[in-house]
Amino acid sequence: MSWILPLLFTVGIGLFYFLLPSSILTAAPVIILYFFGLYALFLSENIFSVASIRTIQLFRSASAVSFLLTLFISFLLYDTIFSFRLPYYFNAIFVTGVSLFLFLHGVWSVDLEERIDLKVVLFSLLFSLSLGEIAFVLSFWPISIALASLFLTSLVYVLLGLAQAHFSDRLFKKTIREYLIVGVAVFAVLLLYTNWG
Repeated sequence: MSWILPLLFTVGIGLFYFLLPSSILTAAPVIILYFFGLYALFLSENIFSVASIRTIQLFRSASAVSFLLTLFISFLLYDTIFSFRLPYYFNAIFVTGVSLFLFLHGVWSVDLEERIDLKVVLFSLLFSLSLGEIAFVLSFWPISIALASLFLTSLVYVLLGLAQAHFSDRLFKKTIREYLIVGVAVFAVLLLYTNWG
């Protein structure tokens, strides 16, 4: 499981870079971002490897960094997928595939089991299929690519946050309410910036 995020981060940065104007002013920040992002990911995955054997103090920090980078990676990849202006069914398929790997890693990183539990796979499949269906709908929605990507990323935040809270036995009413407020707020922004005319 430890290869998923570094690989997706590399693919996301690589594909997103080609969407930017080609100049030294855009290349330098992207290279620096890639360097620090990959370093943080390798550090987190190393901590996860050690934490799967014994309890260590840095596990929570690694989880937080991994969660934030998962959101960043999801935005890069969703933005790239929508930027290719593919037919709606390809958007749905690619978003489902990317999301499956992101959710697999995100949910697995809570317990760090040696073998992937069936429950982890089912949660990941359910969430990734949901995002694929939403990407299907967003393909027809009159909004910008960045806003569609941001909306899908916010759904990753909500669903992955709820799943991690569930697997760590911290899924309380307050937690659910907080994540749902974020989801509703982002959906309201999506409706507000939709160009219906």
